[in-house]
Amino acid sequence: MRKLTHAEIKSQRKEIAELDEYKRNPIYVICDNIRSIFNVGSIFRTSDGAFIEKLYLTGYTPYPPRKEIDKVALGATLSVPWEYHKNPVDIAMDLKLKGIKICVLEITNESNHLWNISKEDFPLCLVLGNEITGVSKEILDIADVSIEIPMLGMKQSLNVSVSYGIAVYELVRKFNFNSQK
Repeated sequence: MRKLTHAEIKSQRKEIAELDEYKRNPIYVICDNIRSIFNVGSIFRTSDGAFIEKLYLTGYTPYPPRKEIDKVALGATLSVPWEYHKNPVDIAMDLKLKGIKICVLEITNESNHLWNISKEDFPLCLVLGNEITGVSKEILDIADVSIEIPMLGMKQSLNVSVSYGIAVYELVRKFNFNSQK
């Protein structure tokens, strides 16, 4: 076994100029008042890796151009389709009207474990909440489903960007979406 060189790895990746030729995974993401600029950068980078459809930054979530986001995103702000909107509810309602299920990553009285989502739930919009207060009540009121990551220790949650990485990759893996031409 040997580590691949950067050139070998790059040869296996998509080029930015050809991204529109590939079908993205039917996952939309709303960041509902994420406060950390570094979490936003991480969410961009993970969104690129999972090849999601679109990222919506809302409320007081920081958005590009910001050098702190770029430092963590490593160019993913250029490869991930994204928009900023003040009101996350407006975006969620627009997506719902298009038949996209609103799925909050939150611990609620109706939470399902992450692995209970079915292929029929797609396309879906995964909503990530604030690092302290979680997903807003206004979004919870219109959500179709709530999923959570089982916590086996004493802490009740993970960092939002870590939670997002676990959730989005499980969704991509479970449903075997691919981004082939």
